[in-house]
Amino acid sequence: MKRAALTLLVSALLLASGTHAFAQAYQCRVPQGQLSVPRIAPDGPARRTPVTGYTLALSWSPEFCRGREASGAHKRQCSGRDGRFGLIVHGLWPEGTGGNWPQWCSASSPSPDTLRPHLCMMPSERMMAHEWAKHGSCMVRRPENYFKVSAILWRSLRLPDLDRLSRRKDLDAGTLRKSFTAANPGWKQEQVGLQLNHNGWLEEIRLCYGKDFMPARCDARRYGPKDKTPVKIWRGL
Repeated sequence: MKRAALTLLVSALLLASGTHAFAQAYQCRVPQGQLSVPRIAPDGPARRTPVTGYTLALSWSPEFCRGREASGAHKRQCSGRDGRFGLIVHGLWPEGTGGNWPQWCSASSPSPDTLRPHLCMMPSERMMAHEWAKHGSCMVRRPENYFKVSAILWRSLRLPDLDRLSRRKDLDAGTLRKSFTAANPGWKQEQVGLQLNHNGWLEEIRLCYGKDFMPARCDARRYGPKDKTPVKIWRGL
């Protein structure tokens, strides 16, 4: 999608967002002091390939933070000092063809004022700076628009009760997908991807969108485990 067309779509999303905010409720304290925005070095080649769709990756914080509770690099998300988090936005990723997604397009660093309103959605300045530099810069020209679109998609969702689901002994990937689609009637199971670690613990929910930001069928890479695959959800206890 050309950037001019995407800019128009961004504007439409902003107008259509209204006051609906169905995202997960959790404790979060936005810091009042100065934020530190790190410079991000590319970890791969620049690719300016056409965008074919998008993925909204939602990370399950209890699993991500397991063993990282005392990590200085992840203290905002994992220490408990700024709140306790469930699902958070890992990133909004443009997709390409043949596994060659756009990445590392030229970009300036986002300002602290741009990041601050979104710290409850993405509780890490480094993660936000990285996601903008690697992914967002290939979507829009300004980081403000990247985070606004991410926030609109995030707030449009009703998230399943993963704490309740974690107590099921028979939980599998299909049941987890059904719990999401039951809460979000516009979605189908084929549009809800999952990522598990090698021990079967949930790491991320990956929601697949078309170029128009409407739910779309996931490819095999993003869909992840088959529906009968057992799933475990760590509660952080």
